[in-house]
Amino acid sequence: MTSPTAILAEDEPLLRTEIKETLAQLWPELHICSEAADGLQAIEALDRFAPNIMFLDIQMPGRNGLEVARHASGKAHVVFITAYDAYALEAFAEGALDYVLKPISAERMKVTVARLQERLREPPADLTKLADLLKTVVNPETRYLKWLTVPHASELRVVAIAEILYLQADNKYTTIATRSSTFLLNSSLKEMQKKLDPAVFWQIHRGTIVNISAIDTIYRSFRGSLEVKLKDRSELLPVSAAHAHLFKHA
Repeated sequence: MTSPTAILAEDEPLLRTEIKETLAQLWPELHICSEAADGLQAIEALDRFAPNIMFLDIQMPGRNGLEVARHASGKAHVVFITAYDAYALEAFAEGALDYVLKPISAERMKVTVARLQERLREPPADLTKLADLLKTVVNPETRYLKWLTVPHASELRVVAIAEILYLQADNKYTTIATRSSTFLLNSSLKEMQKKLDPAVFWQIHRGTIVNISAIDTIYRSFRGSLEVKLKDRSELLPVSAAHAHLFKHA
């Protein structure tokens, strides 16, 4: 019997690696035939490799996981990777789909692996209606990141989005600052901005996004330009003229 194959579609490289390593420990016979960083790559890989299983992040650039799942309907067994329990509800109760929550738990993944091993005995389910049902439960376009994984020395840290005070562009990377630490993230500031709630995170400069709840003081220089001082951080962050209107009452 040939080894089962899977595609892993997740736009966070660190999380993708973590999932791959967890699967390797729990199901060494499973072959990850392709990895995708967005929905378009996932669809291309599905058409090219015809895997038995697809692990799909619900929120991905290009095409979201729901759109990819519709494309995979009847072709592959689908497991959603999501930070939101609301996506599960009725559709997962149907038994045709499974999901793992972020942050990834080895215990929960173990359950998923056992279910997949059983389901591989049957043809993949028709996911069209179930994917539509999920879309009506929670619109993924209105949801934003709640946490992310960041490298710290030889470890991975889980940082809640609410803990981030500001983000700054650093070439192709992004520096994120919390009250006590800074981390370098392998994503551009532009990519990160799409995943953050704009009602909470304001862009105050071409290269800076600030958590407005973290602002302590707004200073105006003698030239009229603005700077913000954040709670529990000593640095002052400049506000560009293009974004000064955000603080029109300052």
